[in-house]
Amino acid sequence: MSKRSRIPLNSALVIGGILTSLLIVTALVSLVWTPEVPTRVRVAMRLKAPGELGILGTDHFGRDVASLLMVGAWNSLAIAWPAVLLGAAIGTAIGCAAAAWKGIADEIAMRVSDVVFAFPAVLSAIMIGALVGSGPLAAILAIAVFNVPVFARVTRGVALQVWTLDYIAAARAIGKHPLRITWEDVMPNIAGALIVQVTIQLALAILTEAGLSYLGLGVRPPNPSWGRMLSDAQTYLSQAPHLAIAPGIAIALSVLGLNLLGDGLRDALDPTLKGRGAS
Repeated sequence: MSKRSRIPLNSALVIGGILTSLLIVTALVSLVWTPEVPTRVRVAMRLKAPGELGILGTDHFGRDVASLLMVGAWNSLAIAWPAVLLGAAIGTAIGCAAAAWKGIADEIAMRVSDVVFAFPAVLSAIMIGALVGSGPLAAILAIAVFNVPVFARVTRGVALQVWTLDYIAAARAIGKHPLRITWEDVMPNIAGALIVQVTIQLALAILTEAGLSYLGLGVRPPNPSWGRMLSDAQTYLSQAPHLAIAPGIAIALSVLGLNLLGDGLRDALDPTLKGRGAS
């Protein structure tokens, strides 16, 4: 009778899972319900304090801050997820190819990654925005480009370790093609490391998206964005500090949750750490 494997729990994994679940649930709920219509302008009710009108008050246009936060969660994920997955797909393919063929292919892949990695996501967004215009597409492409070298290096590092194992040498000895070895033998063994990296990069992507929207390079108004909410709140910090506090806490909790989830998954999936902190 075989035992069913399970991921051992630890505090980082539990707390990170709860915070990340709250983020995802909030984003999904915003698709079908928000306390108020997020784009509804009520100038007569502008800059109301939390509890005076709505749970989190209103902004300088009289819009409900809680509703803006909920829709902003969806807009953040709608940019962060595709960007990270696109960067992960391309970077993983490059890293696997570099590990499988080594030599000149490895050298070219790593040098190209160094060049791409030299451009931060904000600078990439400015360059891409000049070509395709600012907006969600430019933000997705900029964050994806930034993630490609990250995943290429991570994939290459863990894949090279797998390629040194005896069963890989046996597969090569019987003439198994490197592509088939990569797909059937290498990928299953590096999937855990890639999943952990996705969660960590997703946290950075949400932070980057907020920064791009803050600069006007991300989500376009009137669509809500946490970064744009922070930008709009600058003028009213003395009158209505809740306009900056609410999106700031939302960004901090989202990034914290995903980082804790990544750390928890790393501790749970790393064979050298299993059993530590498990409950």
